[in-house]
Amino acid sequence: MELIINDLCKTYKNGYVKALNNFSAELTPGVYGLLGPNGAGKSTLMNIITDNLNADSGEVLFDGKNIKRLGKDYRSVLGYMPQQQGLYDDFTANRFLWYMAALKGLKKKEAKGKIPRLLETVNLTSAAHKKLGSFSGGMKQRVLIAQALLNDPKILILDEPTAGLDPKERIRIRNFISTIAKDKIVILATHVVSDVEFIAKEIILLKDGELLEKDTCHNLLKAIEDKVFEITSLSCDLAKIQASYRVSNIYRDDENIISRVVADDPPEEYKYQCVKPTLEDLYLYYFE
Repeated sequence: MELIINDLCKTYKNGYVKALNNFSAELTPGVYGLLGPNGAGKSTLMNIITDNLNADSGEVLFDGKNIKRLGKDYRSVLGYMPQQQGLYDDFTANRFLWYMAALKGLKKKEAKGKIPRLLETVNLTSAAHKKLGSFSGGMKQRVLIAQALLNDPKILILDEPTAGLDPKERIRIRNFISTIAKDKIVILATHVVSDVEFIAKEIILLKDGELLEKDTCHNLLKAIEDKVFEITSLSCDLAKIQASYRVSNIYRDDENIISRVVADDPPEEYKYQCVKPTLEDLYLYYFE
């Protein structure tokens, strides 16, 4: 199973904003972390892959066939959780999932078996018969994740799936995504980079509509392993450090300020040590 994206281009606002510029990638089963700043083209890419938006040029192929020609056959293997989706406040979580199951064409017997399991997976069994209007933002996120999984999709697109979740729920959802990804192509767009650092097969870095990098987290971090430092300084030096470097973290020990910085060259004017990079450091290196 593979999803091939060939030379996608998309321009908005009378030709002045190029959301995608010759974006190409080949995806096979596993989790792909899609990272980039706001305006990088992530939402445009996901909307084209889900066939909710037409590209100006280029194509998306699923197992060698253009998704435009596959039509409903493609949509039947697709699961999509948008970042923002209007929910019917008067619907209960259970009723909403039944409604979505009907829209997806699930048979009643199939939906009857899946809906309770999915509610349990996203930890909403006890709230199944409560109205969505009473749900917190995090609870609504979990309902949207459940609806994306109703048809057991082969391609799963998740846009900020853990937004609004507490750490325990984020871990639960992250582990679940990792578990189901063996036989699915999962594209997970997020600004919470720790959500994909350990579960992603590859990281896709997108900036200004262009593909910067697509590789394993290990290889990407290896490429910047000599570009992350911890500076030990006095408090009076902090403002100068922040003005001169990309600072990913600041903390204090008993007497000093420790600033974690990302830089092409060592900060030799200070006492420093080279440290192991994280995906947050990588994000800062490319996007700040």
